[in-house]
Amino acid sequence: MNLDPQVKTNIDQACRTAEDFTKLYYDCMDKKRHQISRLYLDSGLLTWNGNGAAGKENIEKFLQELPTSEHTISTLDAQPVIDEAVEAQQTFIIEVSGTVRFENNPSRMFQQTFMVTAQQDKWKIVSDCFRIQDALCVERK
Repeated sequence: MNLDPQVKTNIDQACRTAEDFTKLYYDCMDKKRHQISRLYLDSGLLTWNGNGAAGKENIEKFLQELPTSEHTISTLDAQPVIDEAVEAQQTFIIEVSGTVRFENNPSRMFQQTFMVTAQQDKWKIVSDCFRIQDALCVERK
């Protein structure tokens, strides 16, 4: 399949941005959480295992209250959001999965989805959805 050159350029940039952004995000989350709000838009949204926070100050307060963490990324994917949906504002969806360990607890699988947008030559989080991926227990009759 031949992609339009502009579409290919946008996809390539989404992938490069995802790699750079996630390194920065998880380094900040695991080692410099007090600086995490600088990665969010003023009006950013966070959903964390069904709990929410709106606005970068509230997001930072919420994340500061979590135990210390260590994230390991297993998979990473990204795609551009079509211009018509975001009024030509350069915006990407980034999907991350891996494991996270909180304090001295065992590692657990997680999934995180970011929507990031370009603001003054920096990527800012518009929306962040984090979910621990616990295995479902199914009882047999």
